[in-house]
Amino acid sequence: MGTDSIITLFFLIVAALIFLNLRSVLGRRTGNEKPPYDPFSQNDAGRAAQPSDDGKVITLPRRTPVDTENRYEEIDGFAPVGSELNGALRRIFDADPTFSPRQFVEGAGAAYEMVVMAFAEGDRKTLKNLLSNEVFEGFDSAISAREKAGELVKSTFVGIEKSEMTAGSLEGSEVSVTMNIVSQLISATYNAAGEIVEGNADTVAEVKDTWTFARDIRSRDPNWKLVSTQSEG
Repeated sequence: MGTDSIITLFFLIVAALIFLNLRSVLGRRTGNEKPPYDPFSQNDAGRAAQPSDDGKVITLPRRTPVDTENRYEEIDGFAPVGSELNGALRRIFDADPTFSPRQFVEGAGAAYEMVVMAFAEGDRKTLKNLLSNEVFEGFDSAISAREKAGELVKSTFVGIEKSEMTAGSLEGSEVSVTMNIVSQLISATYNAAGEIVEGNADTVAEVKDTWTFARDIRSRDPNWKLVSTQSEG
């Protein structure tokens, strides 16, 4: 066998070994693949998972179920005793002792930003994970109309100025919580010619929304979904 043939054979063997090694690493499912991020999700340690700037998950402490005379302590510190909201949260807590109103507010804020930006970017996959079927259909129709018109939305989420829980309810096995959220957003819609047809690319606008989230506490899917949206102005 000539020298050229030996060299060629050597590189073929090396290439085959590299291919087999890559397939063993990349082509194997371990069962540890991460599902789409859910701002309300809880991990096995009873903590709320939040993404960091580098895409890693940060775990935030969350209250564990209690069964003492002070079992409503967090709720009573969150909403005045005797108020309609306090009574609703107590009923929710009785049905789901892991419910934490303060943790819910944090999760709702994260979900709000995700939904707002996903809608602006036309990210249907993210929206599908966070919205009820009915709300998703409305968002999807709006995105489709925008795409058909050749329009493009560019948005920058500045932050949430105010986030307040205003109501809660328990009907059968469905729990719902309503939030009033005031946010700051820079948003502009451009037509196919690159002209702004709505919004302002240089101005921070105040946006006031009332969003209701719900979930079925008996369902195998414990995730909260956005089931209703209302905007002011």
